[in-house]
Amino acid sequence: MTTTFITGANKSLGYETARRLIEAGHTVIVGARDAQRGAAAAEALGARFVQIDVTDDASVAAAADDITAHEGGIDVLINNAGVFGPHIPADQLTAADATTVFDVNVVGIVRVTHAFLPMLRKSAHPVIVNVSSGMGSFTLTHEAGRIEAKNLAPLYTASKAAVTMLTTQYAKSWPDVKVNAADPGYTATDFNGHSGPQTVTEGTDAIVELATIGTDGPTGTFRDRHGELGW
Repeated sequence: MTTTFITGANKSLGYETARRLIEAGHTVIVGARDAQRGAAAAEALGARFVQIDVTDDASVAAAADDITAHEGGIDVLINNAGVFGPHIPADQLTAADATTVFDVNVVGIVRVTHAFLPMLRKSAHPVIVNVSSGMGSFTLTHEAGRIEAKNLAPLYTASKAAVTMLTTQYAKSWPDVKVNAADPGYTATDFNGHSGPQTVTEGTDAIVELATIGTDGPTGTFRDRHGELGW
């Protein structure tokens, strides 16, 4: 049986990913920073909850120890936890704002992946899915008519561009692990005031697909529910 750990799984894309993977037969561990919300989500899903703050070394280490003790390891890691950052004009953004966004969206992935990689490598088929965004694509943000080209969010877009590059570098570094990035697309979530035209189910299509790839599946790719995307 495949054991999957998802960060930021108490709501929206993370929650729906957990629901769908449980339906597909995975043993899912719900990770969340807020203990009360995370435990409630896990109970509703029929999963186990593990508290994790991806910005805190001790919290991440404790989560890894907890899962090692209870499940013995994981086969799939989904780095889903993320923040959008302040909705303010670019000239008002500060270094503190950048630190907050990058600490969750990029450094958090490094922190969690570093802690969980030893467990993953014990799996016969280790998989990592990093939830990125088309808003971090140089191709899509320069393509006239695309929503990614119209929305301005300097810190979020820069952080997601970093996530995608980090994914390709990890994939090249670890040929024994499948590492891919997923773009949920413009999905109705708290990030956008639920204004996106896609449902959370549609938004998790690429995440679920990449989390369930076989041993002959891709690595180092960036895709949404329709296929591979331009960098």
